[in-house]
Amino acid sequence: MNASPRPRPRPRPRLPTDPPLPSLLRRPHRLLPTTLALLLAAALLAAVHHARPAPYGDRLTVHARVAPAVAPRLRMRGAAVEAYGSRGGAVHWTYARAGRRPLAVLPARRDAIALWDDGLVTATDATGVRWHRALPAAADWLAAHGGAGVLRMLDPGTRMLAVVTPHRIAAYRLADGDLRWVLPARPGCAFAPARAVHRGRTILIAQPCPAADSWSGEIVAVDALGPIAPRRTPLGNEGQGERQGEHHSAEHPHTGNLVARPR
Repeated sequence: MNASPRPRPRPRPRLPTDPPLPSLLRRPHRLLPTTLALLLAAALLAAVHHARPAPYGDRLTVHARVAPAVAPRLRMRGAAVEAYGSRGGAVHWTYARAGRRPLAVLPARRDAIALWDDGLVTATDATGVRWHRALPAAADWLAAHGGAGVLRMLDPGTRMLAVVTPHRIAAYRLADGDLRWVLPARPGCAFAPARAVHRGRTILIAQPCPAADSWSGEIVAVDALGPIAPRRTPLGNEGQGERQGEHHSAEHPHTGNLVARPR
């Protein structure tokens, strides 16, 4: 008898194979130098960013968080301006400028308006330095005479600051440091910042003149709208008509002030 043929073995099912890896993943050694170079470049950029000096040399250090509505007391200590609380005298924040020292500080609600020995005026609160304004050609005079009387608050309701130097009086809006008007001294005369007094909403400022024809010519009266003169045209600060400051009345075409256009 013939033997029956053996059954053929069934073919084994083919198992699915994983898809081929992307070429980039199959060659990680080639990516490593590029990745390290990118990480190093990012670290260097971050270090350069943090190493850049702050504008104007500002150094603000917050020591304690307080409610925004709290108006701290102010004082100059060494080369810095300090804001501190009324209870216990704890320091809230300290503001200094590299290589500079404050000559005067003026409280304005929650702001600290400071005058520095290089002729810079700053407005600072617990959130930071809000604006800087430079006084032209004032550094030498400040070095010789100090900052007495230079910073003057105008009408508190208008939030205006007057900065008095011998050559001019400039008014700035406290909210953003916007220059609102400028009054230059008369030819041959000079303002005396330390010789000024408040009379209600008016500031009377001495303006000594060697050739003055009367004592009234040596005194200037200003308020938030500028120099006071009969039937003047208001300069329109703080919502009273921005365009009014660009012209003057027919009876008094010029009151002696230069008006800064709104910015």
